[in-house]
Amino acid sequence: MDGTPFHPGELEAQALAGAGSRGAGIRDLMPEQHRIFFGQLPLLFAALGDETGHPIATVLSGEPGFIRSPAPTTLSIRALPALDDPAALHLKPGQPIGLLGLEFPTRRRNRANGLITARDPGGFSVAVRQSFGNCAKYIQARTPQAVEHAAGGSTEIISQLDDAARALIRRSDTFFVASTSEVRKLGGLDISHRGGRPGFVGIDGEVLSVPDFAGNNYFNTLGNLLRDPRASLLFIDFENGAMLQLQGRVEIVWSGLEVTRLTGAERIWRLHVTSGWRRHAALPLHWSPPEPAATTLGTGIWA
Repeated sequence: MDGTPFHPGELEAQALAGAGSRGAGIRDLMPEQHRIFFGQLPLLFAALGDETGHPIATVLSGEPGFIRSPAPTTLSIRALPALDDPAALHLKPGQPIGLLGLEFPTRRRNRANGLITARDPGGFSVAVRQSFGNCAKYIQARTPQAVEHAAGGSTEIISQLDDAARALIRRSDTFFVASTSEVRKLGGLDISHRGGRPGFVGIDGEVLSVPDFAGNNYFNTLGNLLRDPRASLLFIDFENGAMLQLQGRVEIVWSGLEVTRLTGAERIWRLHVTSGWRRHAALPLHWSPPEPAATTLGTGIWA
């Protein structure tokens, strides 16, 4: 890529954090190993934008091979969001999309952000504008296993965090965050993984507190949130395939006593929840018990 691969928000976040990166691994095309990697996945995490531009985090599933890369700047995905997925209506040609492939058993993950170029009844295509890998930090290894039930179940709209939502968040060691930027030449949407010990996401009323542990210093998510605080979080119940999708607005705490309270935290960000959906039997997969990453075991949880 010519010049810096980072947009102004990411550069600002790097400056505020006192750390940065040259972004040497960020490309405007997918290397061969990434193209092969996407083709072997049963899941693909995605960020889409609703009619107001607010991101929605979701996940697509299929038999390995449902994602293909016919060219270094193209992904063909033969799957669509379920009809009960709030993201389904917003997957349209010309719209930005953020994609994350994560292979849980090996802890490998790669990103591909771009624009949707076509959609048909069986899937869609993406022109990739930005491609890069992420390290294996904080990824809990688990093995997926297909189950008999078909994907897609009942959906509940939730206006606030109820007991079931709070219970899932408290026991979660993994979630995904979708954010947005105005820099469409780099895609415009992004989805990222976050991991920690169960209890690493704090709950105070309708506010979720998330520690930001040491990472690759790209600050893709926080750089987006500095310029546009709208975000979406996706939690998966790995025991039964249910999903919790939340929307809200974020504030970032860069330093201070609250940050020092949590082992491993370098900063904290808070999501003020405004809306959400709980989808039962959303994924046709169950998972083995997690094997925490070594980096995860060195982090703290909220009291």
